[in-house]
Amino acid sequence: MIEMTFSAEVAQARASGTPVVALESTIITHGMPWPRNVETARAVEQAVRSGGAVPATIAVIDGCLCVGLSPAQLNALGQAKDVAKLSRADLAVCLARRGTGATTVAATMIAAHLAGIHVFATGGIGGVHRGAEASFDISADLHELAQTPVTVVAAGAKAILDVPKTLEVLETLGVPVIAFGQDEFPAFWSRRSGLPAPLRMDDPAEIVAAQALRRALRLPGGQLVANPIPAEAEIAASELAPLIEKALAEAQVRGIAAKQVTPFLLQRIYELTDGRSLDANIALVLNNARLAAQLATHFANLPDFHQPPQDRRL
Repeated sequence: MIEMTFSAEVAQARASGTPVVALESTIITHGMPWPRNVETARAVEQAVRSGGAVPATIAVIDGCLCVGLSPAQLNALGQAKDVAKLSRADLAVCLARRGTGATTVAATMIAAHLAGIHVFATGGIGGVHRGAEASFDISADLHELAQTPVTVVAAGAKAILDVPKTLEVLETLGVPVIAFGQDEFPAFWSRRSGLPAPLRMDDPAEIVAAQALRRALRLPGGQLVANPIPAEAEIAASELAPLIEKALAEAQVRGIAAKQVTPFLLQRIYELTDGRSLDANIALVLNNARLAAQLATHFANLPDFHQPPQDRRL
């Protein structure tokens, strides 16, 4: 049995049909230092509220799948040590062991779908790591997008990845990759990657209609909405490219692999940009939360997509 609890705010939203946006928790435990991690998480939640939706930050706490965190839970998670980083492969194990873990994109999508939440805002998705032709290091996020019907708003794939190969895998898996408001696929800290977006949409209502039609067509999976970072917050791709290469070379020399690669690279780029990458990261997450709130509002207006509260033990 899955023990799943809802925060008071999320429970009320589910009962009333108020739009809800799912949020991940690895940005709190693995993405930023204390106290900026919790400050950012609260700011992202507030951005969702300002957009007319309710935030549901998701994490596993003492074996319970929490959909929405109280202020006390959020504060405790932000200071906790040795928190597991959960994806599809280890989510159930953490629950079975009554452990505590933060959810990645894949695990957050799974939990959101269980809770009847249709939209999830994050920073950037995982993807194909550079050198994957030798390491086979490909994020579970891509397969999750292909099978779990949640629309994910992100600023593209993280720029430390092999973005062209990531797009190729998404195409192979049949995942709609939709650039919001521009023809080029964004590159996380940068608005442009030099790669054309497979699809472009400018209207949040149309994006939601597309997901509804996927369900009508019995197509599995969700959508990736690639929302470019605000122009005033971006770091040009030309400036980042040599810094990313430097960080990648250091990771290889140190033998860093698997789940440790992304946190290491993000930390090194933070150091190499004198903190500007973190400022950009925060700006893009807030921007994604605002767009996700718009999408959630349109989803809430679709009667077939509203699900009443479920039993807390599934």
